[in-house]
Amino acid sequence: MDAALARAEQVAREDLVMFVNACFSCTGQREFYNDARGQAVSIEFLHSYILGNYRRLYARTLAAGINHFNQAQIILNLLATGKQTPPGDKQEEGALIAASLRALPPQRAFRVLEVLRERRINNRRARAIAQEYLEGRPDLGFDAIKYRSKLRATVAHGHLKLGGELNPFLFHGWRKRVYATPLLEKFRQAHYDESALFELPFTVAEGLAVKHGIPRDVFLTRIEPRLTAAERLRLQGSAARADGVTLTLDLGRAPLTKLALYVLSLKPEVRRERRTELHAALEQAAARTLRRAFVPLGRVAAVLDNSFSASGSTEKRRRPLGVALAAHYLLSASAREYRAFWTNPVEDPLLMGARGQTDLATPLLDALDWMPHLVVVVSDGYDNDPPNAVAEVTRVFRTKLDPARRTSIVHANPVFASELYAPRGLGIHVPTVGVRDAEDLPTVLGFARFAEGAAPLSELEDYLAARVRRLLERGQRSQTLAEPQEATGEATGEPAATEEEE
Repeated sequence: MDAALARAEQVAREDLVMFVNACFSCTGQREFYNDARGQAVSIEFLHSYILGNYRRLYARTLAAGINHFNQAQIILNLLATGKQTPPGDKQEEGALIAASLRALPPQRAFRVLEVLRERRINNRRARAIAQEYLEGRPDLGFDAIKYRSKLRATVAHGHLKLGGELNPFLFHGWRKRVYATPLLEKFRQAHYDESALFELPFTVAEGLAVKHGIPRDVFLTRIEPRLTAAERLRLQGSAARADGVTLTLDLGRAPLTKLALYVLSLKPEVRRERRTELHAALEQAAARTLRRAFVPLGRVAAVLDNSFSASGSTEKRRRPLGVALAAHYLLSASAREYRAFWTNPVEDPLLMGARGQTDLATPLLDALDWMPHLVVVVSDGYDNDPPNAVAEVTRVFRTKLDPARRTSIVHANPVFASELYAPRGLGIHVPTVGVRDAEDLPTVLGFARFAEGAAPLSELEDYLAARVRRLLERGQRSQTLAEPQEATGEATGEPAATEEEE
């Protein structure tokens, strides 16, 4: 009986580890080796399986630091199946949903509320969560402009009442009256007076500029003061190529992985000319990340994949390579001693591109020869030159050279393999953890002990419970009045793709 119980706990731990790893790395989009359909089917199955078998832990995964795509799916699935919530879990589950929804970027959160209508989820808890979210927004007038269709769908679906002029604006035809609320009135005027549109959010003003026939370069020049930092970063490449417009950009404010993706989108000669500036900006972004989640490390070696598959896909362009570059700066900033070993050696990481086969064994051997305390492998896991060489290297290293485990090895994988329902691993001797951004590394390095299989299910449950407490404590603090930056997909200097994100 004890053996059966132990086996059941092992299965539960393996299931949950697989699910959390998937929720870090999968966004339901095309990868280099997998299409979007396969990604979507695999992650949907995992959500259904974990929800049906481990509901409490499924809800607590919201606090584990997973990506926005999967947070949104969990919120929707929990709200759709509220009747199945055990009575003792209702309060915690509701608080988790509310706190996670508030923490999402606004366009993600409003999309969740819009999908409630599409899926006809209209129970009492769903309406209460929607009402609470809208009441907590710092400026619903701004939301009524920027997310008008989503906000209208949410209010109509939940039979909610908004204060002031918002209900007439959303439902009674905004053209039929003059508004006392300045932003609503500017939106009305912008349909007839092109000068008014330059006081609106960029994403709203962009469509009206086309309606008025305003040249793109003129529009970008005049709307520049209204651009968020994320919009400036996203528009850099397209503005310069198509319009000859230079948008000022404070690189010091950009998130680490988005900044790395922006750097990789630049031509090599531009990167070479601006090397000092870009290098300093990446160091500052890494330091800023560590101020939020510092993990002091000793002697660290990074094995970083810059093979051709790191170029990503059309939907996630250069993301694996961007995560590797960002991880290089993050680990360098957090380690007492640090060395990087790339699959294709480079003199300057800022000037590299994605090329060649994936030979992880050679840089891993070089890294182990340096005798670090920790080796972090950042790769999509397709070790093909020669195939499965890392699995053999780590087998020999663990069984013959380092059975006492003086050196820890962790594989951080930013790519979800739909056929495996998990990020692809590098053999049984290396724990694999999923990542979305390099900023996830402090979290996933702590989670790696569960992926390795050494920690029992009870420790995983305690870990998630502690994360829940921290999330709910943060949710009780005052919310910032500043509008969260819009997630804009891949920060590649291109127009927004279907990425979030994040």
